[in-house]
Amino acid sequence: MKPKRLPRLRLLAAGLFVLAECAAGSARGAFPDVVAEVKRSVVAVGVVSPLRNPRFRFLGTGFVVGNGNQVVTNAHVLAAVPQNDENEKLVIALSGLGRVLARPVTKEAADPDHDLALLRFEGPPMPALSLGDSATARDGQDVAWTGFPLGGAMGITSVTHRGIISAITPVGQPLVNSARELDTQTLRRLSVGTYSVLQLDIVSYPGNSGSPLYDVNTGEVLGIVNMVFVRGPKESAITNPSGISFAIPSSFLKALLKP
Repeated sequence: MKPKRLPRLRLLAAGLFVLAECAAGSARGAFPDVVAEVKRSVVAVGVVSPLRNPRFRFLGTGFVVGNGNQVVTNAHVLAAVPQNDENEKLVIALSGLGRVLARPVTKEAADPDHDLALLRFEGPPMPALSLGDSATARDGQDVAWTGFPLGGAMGITSVTHRGIISAITPVGQPLVNSARELDTQTLRRLSVGTYSVLQLDIVSYPGNSGSPLYDVNTGEVLGIVNMVFVRGPKESAITNPSGISFAIPSSFLKALLKP
């Protein structure tokens, strides 16, 4: 009579179940760890004035790159900075401190064709995010961003949203019926030429402009969330869209960082 194998099979099945649970637990723990690392590098971009209460006025999101003393955001975020006003100072504010801790910044470089701006601050550097290869991004890839939805309305506390890359789609294709509908911004974009942006299945809010879009497993930045520059021409025929957002590929940021 052959020995019974049922107990051994049960032990093997139980072992496989434990391994699967451990693997699942590891995967569940990995993303929170990535978010915690990314949050250390995400900042609020705004202006401070001693004549205003509260003194800090939020403009958009940014994140630390390069040598740790550089911050990238959208160029259109800086368009709201008052010009020739000595009382208004451009700053970055750190998240989660219970109060606004501002560090003065200056504009170092800009790429208006791709709506990117590079800022610099003095003093101790901050942890910089690693830039991934946006050319490897794929439809269906799991991504997340961390930023400040609704800006100061929710306080300077960074928030993370997760979703997928839903498409890699060309920008600069305005839906117009005649030449009269070609505004200055659209003409400029057409003169630059068509390039691809990352279309996302993640709900975005005012204030998310400038947020890092990153791989959920590695934390490497694949793009910079954009709420205005891309949304205008891509969604000009849609009123108050929800669940559709875009990001400028990180390849353009890498080019801006080159000396």
